[in-house]
Amino acid sequence: MKNLIFLLFGVLFGIVMTKGEIISWYRIHEMFRFESFHMYGVIGVAVVVSAIGYLLIKKTGNKSFTGLEISYKVIPFNIKRHLIAGSIFGLGWALVGSCPGPMFILVGNGYLYFVWVIIGATIGTLIYGAVRRRLPH
Repeated sequence: MKNLIFLLFGVLFGIVMTKGEIISWYRIHEMFRFESFHMYGVIGVAVVVSAIGYLLIKKTGNKSFTGLEISYKVIPFNIKRHLIAGSIFGLGWALVGSCPGPMFILVGNGYLYFVWVIIGATIGTLIYGAVRRRLPH
């Protein structure tokens, strides 16, 4: 039953992302060329909603579906690490035209070549996992 709830939320998320044009390569391209506020507005709303959600979780002491306490650790700011990581993420986003979440939604919308992007992202994640101890964190 729990997995069905996650599936329904995933489908709803995919519909909202599709209807809001968040998965549109043209919208992403407009954002990187500073031609439209659309994506910046969506990202800004997501940041505000997430901040409110974290605040509510912290204030109310909500627990996960499995009953564990929800907590998070603040990572200290490191200019070198954040610039390198942000640049790699931004380059991938700009080259592919999608960040990780919408990749699956694009496959669901029939853009099957994004399966290759998902495979590449998975391989990149596995490589990171293999070398992360040697990276400057």
